[in-house]
Amino acid sequence: MVTVQTIADILERIAPRRYAEDWDNPGLLVGRPDAEVRNIVVCLDVSADVIRQAVHEQADLIVSHHPLLFHGQKAVRTDAPTGRLIALLIKHNIASFAAHTNLDIAAGGVNDVLASRIGLTTIEPFIPVPGSEGLSMGRMGRLASPMGLEDFAKQVKAALPVTAIRYVKAADRRVERVALCSGSGAEFIGQAAAMGADVYVTGDVKYHDAQLAMGLGLDVIDAGHFGTEFPVVPVLAERLRAELAADGLDVPVLEDTQSQDFFQTI
Repeated sequence: MVTVQTIADILERIAPRRYAEDWDNPGLLVGRPDAEVRNIVVCLDVSADVIRQAVHEQADLIVSHHPLLFHGQKAVRTDAPTGRLIALLIKHNIASFAAHTNLDIAAGGVNDVLASRIGLTTIEPFIPVPGSEGLSMGRMGRLASPMGLEDFAKQVKAALPVTAIRYVKAADRRVERVALCSGSGAEFIGQAAAMGADVYVTGDVKYHDAQLAMGLGLDVIDAGHFGTEFPVVPVLAERLRAELAADGLDVPVLEDTQSQDFFQTI
């Protein structure tokens, strides 16, 4: 019998829990490790729509990137958004497991997928993890040939599930060396500039982050939190299928194909 713990052990091979940041909350968040798993749904966020998909597909486990439970939970109020989701999971006997910053950091994880999608080569570490040997949160790489920032921004937009992106043009040059951090990485703008990046790709960039980038002469592309992270969903699903097959296990792995960015543009 394939259990939640069986899948947890496979995910430990893909994205070891020890890679996760101290403040993070990956792992099994709802459910029992000994529960049977017949179908799996992989997603970015555990939402009501994803849970409905899991119910429809008779899935027993949802594997998400973002943890459903992140900050200290002192009560489970079923009239509150998170409480409603927890209640739905429990009602339908669906477990929830998250691989968050450990999947950001792991080889082949969120940041490697982003680097590949936007066309980077010669991938190197960016934002080293303290106390580790060679692990990094983000990535640096090069474009096959230098191009204007606007052309690269169009390339990024075409490669990701976004309808629009924002960019900060801080210098009049062609870009080649690219730093990136998926999700919310504006805090590393200074580090990207110090490491010689021409342009930094991330999400959730605020006004004063852009102001800092201008002062440092660093171009920035804000492709959004969703846009820079959702591409890992089909990749993680395929890796789970491959690992299950290698172990001689036959468990269907489905993926969320319906979720969209919360933000819309006009």
